[in-house]
Amino acid sequence: MRIHVDRTRCANHGQCVFAAPGVFSFDDDENLVYDPAPEAARAAEVARAAAACPVRAVTVEGGPA
Repeated sequence: MRIHVDRTRCANHGQCVFAAPGVFSFDDDENLVYDPAPEAARAAEVARAAAACPVRAVTVEGGPA
């Protein structure tokens, strides 16, 4: 599974961080950081994080169908 965040769309609302804190977080400057290739066991929470993004900046390839 691969994650991509479109930085031109991301507005740092943090919904992905709440949905998948093991994959998404904010750094000390409050910029979004994330694991672009999380383990497969995190597929469900990553799917929730992508769905929770209000600006649809998070896309997932190779996730659950």
